[in-house]
Amino acid sequence: MFSRILLLITGLLTYISANAETALPELVKQIKPSVVGIGMYEPLGSPRSQLNGSGFVIADGHYVATNYHVVDQQLDPNRNQSHVVFIGQGEHPKLAKAEIVAFDAAHDIAILKMSEKAKPFIIASDNYIDDGTDVAFTGFPIGAILGLYPATHRGVISALTPVVIPSANAKQLSIEMMKRLREPYFVYQMDATAFPGNSGSPVYELNNGQVVAIINKVFVQRTKEAAITDPSGISYAIPVKYLRELAKSINIEL
Repeated sequence: MFSRILLLITGLLTYISANAETALPELVKQIKPSVVGIGMYEPLGSPRSQLNGSGFVIADGHYVATNYHVVDQQLDPNRNQSHVVFIGQGEHPKLAKAEIVAFDAAHDIAILKMSEKAKPFIIASDNYIDDGTDVAFTGFPIGAILGLYPATHRGVISALTPVVIPSANAKQLSIEMMKRLREPYFVYQMDATAFPGNSGSPVYELNNGQVVAIINKVFVQRTKEAAITDPSGISYAIPVKYLRELAKSINIEL
């Protein structure tokens, strides 16, 4: 009797796992049009366009969410520089001019409005998701040297953890770390490796494709992993509750 029950449980788990493996490729096909590149355009530059990070389409399709550090560089009006959103994939993606309409430097989030329209993501609720939840993120980890080709990485939510951990040595405390000690907030830790180009990528649940967080490669690691010279297999993401708050500040409902 026990053996039969064990076989049934094993079979059920195998079935669920197989379905999950089958569902991910279909989910990725659906979400790819909503994943975009974020960069800068300079008409007389060489190259004229430069990809700085990833982002994803939200709201009515004219707005894009990303990390603030991806777009915080000062534009030079004398060189006619502008923010752009890379739409599509392949060797010749479409470039849409964009402007920053809201940003939250404390949580490293920015919202841009672009001239084109694309398919938006569905944003999950503000509730934190459970440890152990299967997620994936899609973006442009190595830039766009040979074209725009989104890459998807799969992982698990390992923990909900404070954005900064107090240093054992007071000399290791930077001004940035001190600010976060005074106003701490929580981020997701994942067992997946993100690269600098992934900054701004959407993190979405595998069971429904809804965005639960924004990958943050640079900003969080400067605080949480300041003492680790070569972190491996760990990434952090900012919960979407902060994106929703920022969107509300400019009368956008997510």
